[in-house]
Amino acid sequence: MATLQELLERSSRTFAVGIDLLPGALRREVTVAYLLLRISDYLEDNQELPDSEKADLLEEWGRVLEGTSPQALFDRLGRAREDTPDALVARNAHRVLAGLSQLEPAAREILVRSVRESSLGMARWTRSGPAFEAESDLDDYMHEVAGRVGHLLTELFALRIPRVARSRARMMVLGRDFGLALQTVNVIRGLHEDRDRGWIYVPASFLPDPTLDVARLFEPESREAAMSVLGRLVAKADRHLDAARSYLRLIPRRQHRVRLFCLLPLLFAVRTLACSRNNPDVLVKEVKMTRPEVIAISRNARIMGFSSWWIDWYCRRLAARDA
Repeated sequence: MATLQELLERSSRTFAVGIDLLPGALRREVTVAYLLLRISDYLEDNQELPDSEKADLLEEWGRVLEGTSPQALFDRLGRAREDTPDALVARNAHRVLAGLSQLEPAAREILVRSVRESSLGMARWTRSGPAFEAESDLDDYMHEVAGRVGHLLTELFALRIPRVARSRARMMVLGRDFGLALQTVNVIRGLHEDRDRGWIYVPASFLPDPTLDVARLFEPESREAAMSVLGRLVAKADRHLDAARSYLRLIPRRQHRVRLFCLLPLLFAVRTLACSRNNPDVLVKEVKMTRPEVIAISRNARIMGFSSWWIDWYCRRLAARDA
């Protein structure tokens, strides 16, 4: 059976790099939280199961976290055969839950409550299907899969960092926005792939023509409408990213490793958004940063990430399309 560190590295090298920056106890807690959420993702995104069964399994996963579920779900997870990072973590669910049981009670309570609520939110949306009439509908979905992660992390930080504890109420609000920022960028990046599985994360209210079916956005004759929708999604991401920068400013500079953990995904999101802005390629393929950009951003953040002034300046630079 793989160790938690092996599962982390094999399921996402990018997140492993960020989590490994965190100090001891916090690193263990965030590792377990990440892996628990990967199991939720496996159940939500599984392409071999009907939506009703996925929703049932997500609800049962919530009961597992509470310690009240029968063995059946463990058997189901152990039979996960897909060659994906999420399936790998699902096959090792017993190991992840063992790691959860070894955490301090306060941290364990945060993880159980947050991951359970997120999983139940995923189940609710899986049952209702991709019906996003207004921006508030999209925000509700993104809150369940990402905003709650911002809450989870803020609560863990507050256990270890007195200044975060004192600013907890404001940081919970900003942490939700941080999660929505990253998820909105993911929505933009995944427009073409999500369409293929029947989920188009575009509110009907974003369409310039109310008579246009959202599924037709990807047709050549709808290019102008699609670019209008893309512009609204990019503007939405920008608003949430502004809040994410405010969140970072509330983490003490002496907590450089925690700041860096939060800063790297923020900078990657800013740069990815810059590559997507006014770019019709996002409708047909994934648009992403180059490997040299990732290396340069990571290096610069490690050196200068303690400075809030520098973060604001660097974000403006990365937001330029030709940076």
